[in-house]
Amino acid sequence: MGVITLENEFPVAVAPAKLFKVYCLDIDTLMPKILPEHIKSSEIIEGNGGPGTIRKITFTEGKELNYAKQKIEAIDEENLTYSFSLIEADVWKDAVEKVTYEHKFIPTPEGGSICYRTSTYYIKGDAEVNKDQIKDVYGKKTAGLFKAVEAYFLANPDA
Repeated sequence: MGVITLENEFPVAVAPAKLFKVYCLDIDTLMPKILPEHIKSSEIIEGNGGPGTIRKITFTEGKELNYAKQKIEAIDEENLTYSFSLIEADVWKDAVEKVTYEHKFIPTPEGGSICYRTSTYYIKGDAEVNKDQIKDVYGKKTAGLFKAVEAYFLANPDA
């Protein structure tokens, strides 16, 4: 099994605690509201929201993914760190065993955040996965997600 590790930084004009809350704690209610054109629903299907919890995200029709299941690996509200594994999805079924994402939310002097993310892709057997494609496509998608969250909170500062 091969492993691909990528590191990204995503600047967001939202305070770290608020960004952590929407991305890590209130994802089930806020993400479908913030990204209704992409996310149909997000729900816990097993667990209580802590480590070991399984979440299913259902995407709107016509997207690359129909659904994804995530397993929360660790969550630390005090240090604003969060990690989860993508354990099932209808993309890369034959190539990727799982993907683990580790996040740390750091304040910026301007009052916003930088989300540092390490993504580790566990490749099945001899399968081949294009690292540059992952970096380009999924890095842009995640940056877009954080920009949508930023736009939502800039438009709704009391949310």
